[in-house]
Amino acid sequence: MNHPQEVLLAEPRGFCAGVDRAIEIVERALTKFGAPIYVRHEIVHNTYVVNDLKAKGAIFIEELSDVPPGATLIFSAHGVSRAVQNEARARGFHVFDATCPLVTKVHVEVAKLAQEGYEFIMIGHKGHPEVEGTLGQLDGGIHLVEDVADVARVQPAQTAKLAVVTQTTLSVDDAAEITAAVLARFPTVREPKQQDICYATQNRQDAVKLLSPQVDLVIVVGSPTSSNSNRLRELAQRLGTTSYMVDSAAELRPEWFDGIARVGLTAGASAPEILVREVIDRIKALGAVSVRKLSGIEETIKFPLPKGLKLDGAGQAADEGE
Repeated sequence: MNHPQEVLLAEPRGFCAGVDRAIEIVERALTKFGAPIYVRHEIVHNTYVVNDLKAKGAIFIEELSDVPPGATLIFSAHGVSRAVQNEARARGFHVFDATCPLVTKVHVEVAKLAQEGYEFIMIGHKGHPEVEGTLGQLDGGIHLVEDVADVARVQPAQTAKLAVVTQTTLSVDDAAEITAAVLARFPTVREPKQQDICYATQNRQDAVKLLSPQVDLVIVVGSPTSSNSNRLRELAQRLGTTSYMVDSAAELRPEWFDGIARVGLTAGASAPEILVREVIDRIKALGAVSVRKLSGIEETIKFPLPKGLKLDGAGQAADEGE
């Protein structure tokens, strides 16, 4: 029985700037205001991260009716609808918005163009919280399409002013294919100046495209609910490399590695590096002797935190003159 010899690490992988910021917002709120801090929906789609924050005093809810009056509430990185924002305001919560700024950019674009009379075709996965948040920016006039077949069926009220937007964590190739179908049917559709798919999703998919042909097996660290992690696994599979997604090292199966010389390893944008390290240790225990990092884009982007979360040296709130 052959054992893996080498692990190749995709670069970049793991946390993106929006995830870093969202987790920091929850941790700072806990330090500044004390537990419990309520979070609407999983802050990011990762089991380890959510459990870690639960242990520190975060309470994750789906319905705002489960939050006591006057509590501190955080919106998840995926964004929320206008209705949720309005309800939170009406209930008098102390709200911090951890929506990724790149999702907020899509919301702002939708609001601006809607005022100019635009209708929208949104490319995304039905039921995903980011999609629900974006659809919920307007009372109507956004048509969700999940694939090319949906494009043929969509019936906007008018086509003179039509714009396309996408979920930020899609497969870049799938989105391009669906966008092409939208353009073929509605040639005058307005596309975003910069694609809505975020830099981190693009970079992690590009890294898998580089990694996949060099290995016999790709392991993606990510949770089942994580859209961008699922896309990484699908992409490796589509490129002809057997691929599995695991939430943790405990899910690795020794038989996956039979006859495998090189293992490629990456992680979705919401998966912490500690999980990657544990997976490496487990593969080493199965016989791998070397770990090599592929070269890739270095990400330096950092997003500012919302006002009101600064801590002074003692961990108490510093006065920001708000």
